[in-house]
Amino acid sequence: MSNQRVEYAKHTRDDGLKLAADDAEALTRGSHADPFAVLGLQEGSDGPLLRVYLPGALGVDVLDRDSGEFRCCMTPVQIPGLFAAKLPHAAPYKLRIRWPQGGEQETEDPYAFGLLLGEMDLYLIGEGNHRNLGHCLGAQPMTIDGVEGVRFAVWAPNAHRVSVVGEFNSWDGRRHPMRLRHPAGVWELFLPRLGPGEAYKYEMIDAHGALTLKADPVALATRMPPDTASVVADTTPFTWQDDDWIEKRGEHQALNRPMAIYEVHAASWRKHGGDDGELYSWRDLAEHLIPYVKEMGFTHLELLPIMEHPFGGSWGYQPLGQFAPSGRFGSPQDFAYFVDACHAAEIGVILDWVPAHFPTDPHGLARFDGTALYEYEHHFEGFHPDWNTYIFNLGRREVHGFMLASALHWVKHFHVDALRVDAVASMLYRDYSRNDGEWIPNRHGGRENLEAIDFLRHLNDVIAEEVPGAAVIAEESTAWPGVTEPTAEGGLGFAYKWNMGWMHDTLSYMANDPLYRSYAHNEMTFPLVYAFSERYVLPISHDEVVHGKGSLINKMPGDEWQRFANLRAYLAIMWTQPGKKLLFMGCEFAQWREWSHDRELDWSLLGEPRHEGIQRLVRDLNRLYADLPALHERDTEPSGFTWVVGDDASNSVFAWLRFSADGEPLLVVANMTPVAHDDYRLGVPLPGRWEESFNSDAEHYGGSNQGNLGELTTRDESLHGQSASLALSLPPLSVLMLRPTREKTVA
Repeated sequence: MSNQRVEYAKHTRDDGLKLAADDAEALTRGSHADPFAVLGLQEGSDGPLLRVYLPGALGVDVLDRDSGEFRCCMTPVQIPGLFAAKLPHAAPYKLRIRWPQGGEQETEDPYAFGLLLGEMDLYLIGEGNHRNLGHCLGAQPMTIDGVEGVRFAVWAPNAHRVSVVGEFNSWDGRRHPMRLRHPAGVWELFLPRLGPGEAYKYEMIDAHGALTLKADPVALATRMPPDTASVVADTTPFTWQDDDWIEKRGEHQALNRPMAIYEVHAASWRKHGGDDGELYSWRDLAEHLIPYVKEMGFTHLELLPIMEHPFGGSWGYQPLGQFAPSGRFGSPQDFAYFVDACHAAEIGVILDWVPAHFPTDPHGLARFDGTALYEYEHHFEGFHPDWNTYIFNLGRREVHGFMLASALHWVKHFHVDALRVDAVASMLYRDYSRNDGEWIPNRHGGRENLEAIDFLRHLNDVIAEEVPGAAVIAEESTAWPGVTEPTAEGGLGFAYKWNMGWMHDTLSYMANDPLYRSYAHNEMTFPLVYAFSERYVLPISHDEVVHGKGSLINKMPGDEWQRFANLRAYLAIMWTQPGKKLLFMGCEFAQWREWSHDRELDWSLLGEPRHEGIQRLVRDLNRLYADLPALHERDTEPSGFTWVVGDDASNSVFAWLRFSADGEPLLVVANMTPVAHDDYRLGVPLPGRWEESFNSDAEHYGGSNQGNLGELTTRDESLHGQSASLALSLPPLSVLMLRPTREKTVA
């Protein structure tokens, strides 16, 4: 015992109040494994005995909890901060604590409360099947025995001690050590008189004896980065107004419905005051982004990950707060308000969600309790060389359950309509982006990550079971079979898959000078070979306009006029081929600069006619996509698409038919050179008049205004396997849509 403690002990009383020396020493070091065994109300040899440990306190009185009447003054014993008192009988009590500088605090004793989490909660956590983890672990405001406060709970089975720390206890880990619930490995503590808005972390002595400070893995709110503290969230239920939307949610993302998705990075769409201004809050985005998305005709809004992430330059793809909307944009209630406002405008909300990996920040999940708790232990399994991140060990039941509960939290608690699962390919393969000898085979000797596959199937089954109508979309870049097949048939069970092959091939084609496009003709036709092998989304995402790839308009060849004409044609091809649509922000008005997360979009470009023309084109494409059943009703059916001309490489002309559910045709013709064609003949299935419903070369969009004067009449000559034919004028670098007119009858 130090000289200070010896001197202190001389001026304290014993009277059976002292702890065993080892217990006292452990409290002092902040290493006591079971504080409830020595603190709070204990049964002494001659009656109830109360002990509290409050380092820095000058004195403590015991008050009657209900009446507030003084019961006794506690005696300082043994070590600084330890107070004890014998009580005549056990009864509810509270403490009046005197702090230096005249401070006085009344509060109930955290160590007066019994077990907090139920046995079923602990069982489900251990089984990896607690589907409401966001309201079980973490910080939960609640009332226990008539006392308001916050229940804290965290899974850290290998830690020697875990404490809740915050400004409420001067970030002193000795003040509020938690109770360990065996065998689940969950630590719990109820702190009276705490409420929403309090910042906190967990201080722990980890498996190796190191003192660490960790954010809450199940925090529902956080402070704004670069601060890394968790925050007690206001869990008052949000008053949703979207019952009608939720009831019909499944219809809005069904296979036979149009889905035009506007992909947005919330921190850089717009800012107050321009590039260096403040970020828009969720309520700002509700006021400005939602009307824009609605006016542009998009059906869905997809947000790059908004889960809390320490590094803004990751765009959210290295999250640590799997249950917390980022503090950058406001409170969780503000995010709920934003989603509700989207639904009021009949806009679906899709969140990018990252169950593959997490960053190595020391305050996060990495070696959480001193062991590889959330990640694989071995570097060949647990570390991702491309992103310098740890890989979730989804074969561990608790980690499987943690991520499953995260997914459910967003779709159930925040009414999100779909999750887009990031980096699925990296999850499916153990050798993903690894050299020979740097990966560990599965138990069968193969390269498939069986645990991740099981997780993805379970995820999709549970979402379908618990949130009917919600969708899960895969960003999967390989030829893995059955990504969108039902799990019962051996598939992964996703609703849709991003068609990365379509994106890669078509952009590669567009990059060619039109003079040489004939040599790459198959890059535009090959994606249709497999277009119906999965249920696809055609994505032009953020990944295509960063890291030196250039903006979408800058991928187009030629002079400025040709660049815009190429882009108009490319977007029209995308909107008329099978598959749902996704377009990243800024592409809808042909932003010149590559996207940067540090600045807002170049909205000033909308003062220039050609950029306005691209924006009008996208708006009209969305309108036609929604209004013309042939463009969406049979997206996943091979019979809904047929080539008319797919082999005219010498002219770089493509033509195809789309069909609605009742067989109504729509003809699409693309001329991908700057050479106009007159009298270009194409077969069509119906005789009579055909109207030109869309022309990407229209002056309205910035084109040369060549075309077919709005209407054509067929010739009675069969062609291309069709019963009739049309002779068309094809404008340069253009796409046309034509459909048979309905004859008007005269009464």
